[in-house]
Amino acid sequence: MIIANDIDIDETKSALRREATARRRELVAPDDATRLLIDNLLGAGAIPAGATVSGFWPIGGEIDLLPVLRALAARGHEIALPVVVGKARPLVFRAWRDGDEMSEGPWGIREPLESAPEIAPRVLLVPLLAFDRAGYRLGYGGGFYDRSLEGLRARGAVTAIGAAWAGQEVSAVPHGAHDQPLDWMLTERECFHILGERS
Repeated sequence: MIIANDIDIDETKSALRREATARRRELVAPDDATRLLIDNLLGAGAIPAGATVSGFWPIGGEIDLLPVLRALAARGHEIALPVVVGKARPLVFRAWRDGDEMSEGPWGIREPLESAPEIAPRVLLVPLLAFDRAGYRLGYGGGFYDRSLEGLRARGAVTAIGAAWAGQEVSAVPHGAHDQPLDWMLTERECFHILGERS
């Protein structure tokens, strides 16, 4: 659902954010969620061998991908986590290993220390509130991932994989020209490649 007017998009997204946040609070992870996520991601072939992968530290009911990141690290992938460096700026991605000392960034999100090396991920696992089958995601409204994906894609190939519970799917996410689409979507039920024309 593309909406030409930025004010209409913002209002529609704000309403959907409230609904999606409430819906996500009610979702319950299956007992075997970690195994399902790892099996779905690795089985889909979405991550090239040896690719540097950025994940995220879960907050506020987000899907917890830390076990997935550990599994990827065990398979030889270098792992990064995002760092917020300022409002209206792209994210910086810093190397992360399980057990590293962390700092607390904006909104209480755990981040690698400033001393951790900055790296450019080839694959980003992206948090979201809602997603649709066309590859559009509803984030929190800061635009951090849209700016980051735009910059990374301008410098070369990068794969964006949305990560959420299957219950966060909606029929259509409102979007504008600045919204960066996902390439894949990972849930506890499946990992699917986004194909076809986007409207």
